[in-house]
Amino acid sequence: MLNLEYTGSLSDHDALREAFVAGGLRTEAAARKARLFAKVAGDGFSGDCAFFVPGRIEVLGKHTDYAGGCSMVAAAEQGFCLVARPREDGRVEVIDAGRGESIDFEIGPTLVPRGGHWSNYPMTVARRIARNFPEARRGATIRFASDLPAAAGMSSSTAMIVGVFLALAEANQLAPPADCPTLFTDFTKLAGYLGTVENGQSFGSLVGDVGVGTFGGSEDHTAILCCRANHISRYAYCPVQFEGATALPEGLLFAIATSGVAAEKTAAAREQYNRASRLASALARLWQAETGRDEPHLAAVLASSPDAGRRLQRLVAEADDVEFSASALTARLEHFVVENEELIPACDAALRQGDLHRFGQLVDRSQQAAERLLGNQIPETSFLAASAREHHALAASAFGAGFGGSVWALVETAGADTLLDRWADAYRRQFPQHASASSFFLSGAGPAVLRVC
Repeated sequence: MLNLEYTGSLSDHDALREAFVAGGLRTEAAARKARLFAKVAGDGFSGDCAFFVPGRIEVLGKHTDYAGGCSMVAAAEQGFCLVARPREDGRVEVIDAGRGESIDFEIGPTLVPRGGHWSNYPMTVARRIARNFPEARRGATIRFASDLPAAAGMSSSTAMIVGVFLALAEANQLAPPADCPTLFTDFTKLAGYLGTVENGQSFGSLVGDVGVGTFGGSEDHTAILCCRANHISRYAYCPVQFEGATALPEGLLFAIATSGVAAEKTAAAREQYNRASRLASALARLWQAETGRDEPHLAAVLASSPDAGRRLQRLVAEADDVEFSASALTARLEHFVVENEELIPACDAALRQGDLHRFGQLVDRSQQAAERLLGNQIPETSFLAASAREHHALAASAFGAGFGGSVWALVETAGADTLLDRWADAYRRQFPQHASASSFFLSGAGPAVLRVC
C-alpha cells in the first residue's frame, strides 16, 4: 500500500488527480478517481482516512490459489474511493454515495450478516474483527463511490472487504497477534488473513468464522494489496508468497469487457464456484488417504515427488469417491496441471522475453482449458475471448471465478479505442440481450491500494 501523503482537500480535483498520477494511475484514470472522491466528500463529509481500493485483473491462474498454486495478476485502475470517520459508539454506517444506498449495524461477535446483499461483505468483516480482536468495538462512518463493475469477476466484493477492513482497523487501532507481529505491515500476510475473513478459515491464532459463503483463496486480496503499478505480478498461495513482477511492455494496456452476465458468488453461481474448490480438496484428501502423507493441497501434492502427478492420476482412476466421479476429478486435476504447472511458468517467461506472440498463444490455451476442463465458461465469455483475438488483441482470456463475468484483452495503446468499439459492437450483435448490462473500457496495470490521507 502506497501512502500518497496528500494534504489537500478531497474536493481539489486537479491536485488530487496529480497525486494519483504520481501514485501510478494513468491520467484518465486519475481524473476519474478525483471525481469519485469529490462525490464521496460531497455535503462536507470528511474523514480521518481515505483509500483507493482497486479491483484486480487475473491474467492467469484460474482457480489455482485455493489449491496452493500460482497466479499472474495486476491491479485494475477501477475501484472504490472510500473515506472513513471513526465514531464514538459501536455503529458501523456504510454509505454508497454513488447509488444513494446505505446500511447500518453494530460491530460485534454475534452480528448476523445478510446473505445475498452487498451488506454481507462489510458485516462479515465487522463480525470477524470483533471475534479476532475483542477490544475492537469502535464503529465508523464509511462513505464510498466506485467505478468497478459489480459481480463482473473483477473482485468488487473483495475490494469492499479490503476497504472496510482498513477503515475499521484504523478506527480501532488494531494490534497484530503475537504469532503474526507483521500482520499489518507485511501485506502478503494481511492478504492471507483477509482471504480467510472471506472464506471463513482460521489464520494462525485468529480463529475462523462464517465467511461470505465461498471457498476461495487469497489471490484477489493479494492483487489488491500488493500489486505494482505497470507490472504483472506473480504470487504463490497457501501461504501468500511473492515470486516476481514483470513490467507490462510499454505501449500496451488492458481492454476489459464485462459480459453483462453476473458472476455473483451467491445461490447457484456460488455452488458452481465452490464445486471447483471442493474438487481440488477432494484430490488432496484422496492423496492423503491413500499415501498416508500430509500434503495440505493440490500444489503441494504435485511438488512432493517427480512422479506424484502420475501416482495421483492412478489413484483417481481407481477412486470410489462418494461426491465426485473419476472423470470429474480427472478433469480438475488435468486443468490444474495445465494452468499451474505448464502455462503460468511459460507465460511468465514469454512476457519477460518480450515474446508477445508466444504469450498470446499460451493464453489461448488457458482459455481453452477453462472451457474444456474447468467448465467455468459460458458462451458469452468464450465469444468475447475469441472475438478479441479476431480483432487483433495480442492475448485475451476470461478471468475470475467464471460462470459469467469479464474478459481481458492485451492491446496496443495506439488504436485501443477503435478495437474496444469494434469488440463491443461484435458482442452486442451476437448477444443483444446483454447490450445494456455489458461494458467495455480500458485499464492500465494500476497500483495496489493507495492511502490518500
